[in-house]
Amino acid sequence: MSYDRYVAICNPLRYSSIMTSEYCVKLLISCWLAVLFITAMDTVTLLMLKFCRKNVIDHFFCDIVPLLEIACSGTQFVELEVSALGPPVLCIPLIIIIVSYIIIVSYSNIIVTIYKIPSNISRRKAFSTCSSHLIVVSIFYCTLFSVYVIPTSGQSSTISKVLSLIYTVVTPLINPIIYSMRNKDIMKAIKETID
Repeated sequence: MSYDRYVAICNPLRYSSIMTSEYCVKLLISCWLAVLFITAMDTVTLLMLKFCRKNVIDHFFCDIVPLLEIACSGTQFVELEVSALGPPVLCIPLIIIIVSYIIIVSYSNIIVTIYKIPSNISRRKAFSTCSSHLIVVSIFYCTLFSVYVIPTSGQSSTISKVLSLIYTVVTPLINPIIYSMRNKDIMKAIKETID
């Protein structure tokens, strides 16, 4: 999504030639394959654990951290895997998003490009599009970091569950709401429904 925004704002005349259906499918498949590979690794290592205590976890869904808490065999390998894979899986996409917005690479980043737009209305529309994306990304990554990267030793299980609920339910829920609020037809339909 951030690459789509980058191309739409920094290279609007080349957008249709860059973001072809074929290229979008390639991006989608590469993301799916990366997630499938990481999930398969997690699944295989979790299958090696022994669970001899209760089989009920104190969480909304079967997350890796609560599973490690109820395992009675050595969890060091799984914890090492989570520690080794977690930060890159979280940081690489975030770094790509930050670079596309902020870092100046031949003056071809989103913020510099938006400031070069001569029309105030067009500049406002571009910032609106980008701010919507950044709000959703910020909510998602802040909750993910607080659940998986920041040590949870002093964190209560309720806080962990609420944070997990935010990144699994709230972020996908507000995503279409934030983007559709910019659509004039949807805003008109909402106003007609309320009146």
